[in-house]
Amino acid sequence: MNRQATLSVRAPGAGLHEFTMEVARFVRESGCEQGLLTLFVRHTSCSLLVQENADPDVRADLDEFFRRLVPRSDQPGMSWVRHGMEGPDDMPGHIKAALTATSLSIPVASGQLVLGRWQGIFLFEHRDRGQAREVVLHLSA
Repeated sequence: MNRQATLSVRAPGAGLHEFTMEVARFVRESGCEQGLLTLFVRHTSCSLLVQENADPDVRADLDEFFRRLVPRSDQPGMSWVRHGMEGPDDMPGHIKAALTATSLSIPVASGQLVLGRWQGIFLFEHRDRGQAREVVLHLSA
């Protein structure tokens, strides 16, 4: 059994945006008891993470870390950036996506995602402005 769907994940701006419930609903409605779920984001300036979903400070700290690691191209020390057609947050978004993951694999058992107690699935938006992102879900049993 294989099942595939595309989710639209709304990111109101930069940062980590959880969408675990939507993914869990897809798995539940599939009727699959055991398998492997692959998630793939169809964009080049955002990424996917499995991360703690209990304390919002974790998300804020991760976002701040990446902002400090790769600042906007209009910040000091970033004058080397050539790609800037879409604004000063675009190339830094591509760099952050290259440092993180554009796909995830999560086991499914007993019809549920096999995530740890405090784990959630997040879209990590690297651009400042809000937008909808497409995430392809593929469940193989």
